[in-house]
Amino acid sequence: MSGGVDSSVAAALLQQQGARVQGVFMALAQPDLAEQLQRVRAVADFLRIPLTVVDLAEPFQRKVVDYFCAGYFAGKTPNPCVVCNRTIKCGLLLARAREGLGADLLATGHYVRISGEGKAGYRLLKGIDPTKDQSYFLALLSQEQLARLCLPLGDFRKEEVYELAAGFGLAFRDTPESQDICFLKHQSVAEFLAAHSPGQGRPGPMRTLQGKELGQHAGIHHYTIGQRRGLGLPDATPWYVATLDPERNLVVVGKDADLWQREMVLPVVHWLRGYPPPLPHVCAVKIRSRHPACQAEIVGFDTGVRLTFAEPQRAVTPGQFAVFYEGEEVLGCGEIAR
Repeated sequence: MSGGVDSSVAAALLQQQGARVQGVFMALAQPDLAEQLQRVRAVADFLRIPLTVVDLAEPFQRKVVDYFCAGYFAGKTPNPCVVCNRTIKCGLLLARAREGLGADLLATGHYVRISGEGKAGYRLLKGIDPTKDQSYFLALLSQEQLARLCLPLGDFRKEEVYELAAGFGLAFRDTPESQDICFLKHQSVAEFLAAHSPGQGRPGPMRTLQGKELGQHAGIHHYTIGQRRGLGLPDATPWYVATLDPERNLVVVGKDADLWQREMVLPVVHWLRGYPPPLPHVCAVKIRSRHPACQAEIVGFDTGVRLTFAEPQRAVTPGQFAVFYEGEEVLGCGEIAR
């Protein structure tokens, strides 16, 4: 439970259906920890369910925050929510809930569905609300994790969840939506990195793809592929970050036409069913969470894959996850290398 409308309605729905519900709250050293915990306790008291606070601050720092910081200083744009869902929420929290509380399942407020079981395995499906679908963020889960996960909101739209909340007597209509990266709160990425990894970033040259130096950057962790603002490079047409070169500490800039790519490489791929479909395989691919999926062909090589898009895609970003879909089903995912 986070204290927000989604996890609160998920708990109330399960309680209404006759499940024995316990609340668990992850203490991750959030910037607003006391305020958030107060909200969670109020909901648990209202629903008359026990609440357990699970301190996961240390592994969260090591597995998620450190990964986030290291990624930016390596010239990547990491996705901490994907990693957190596998290692922390559906990893350590699920284990603590089962071992310490005797829970059979871990329920969350994600807008995602799970289907199937037995020899064919579990299928992870998009939520029916296309504006709230969060299947992208659960694409690293294993069959063992899917078997223990309960997702009560996957068949609802967000507006219906607000209506359910009102019916349960939970007042959430005016509550702001939670942001994607919980530990940033109101900080920018650059501000967070400066506070948690002081002294790691260093200035360096900003060059064109042809090697012409146009200026200096303040550290590659300030930039991501496709970025236009903050470059300080006036010209007749805008400059964008085209690539980041951590080995030479370079920010390489180009024009809009330089941002469009036909291919990308994923050295390691996670298949949700534990095995890939016959390759080559054509499916839909999302190259970031808010990306409208595009068609691509997946070709295997060694342990990873190469994807060729049917149409060029803009700002393919190392560090982000590419998630593969077959209709509504998530097939697998991998971190983009280049």
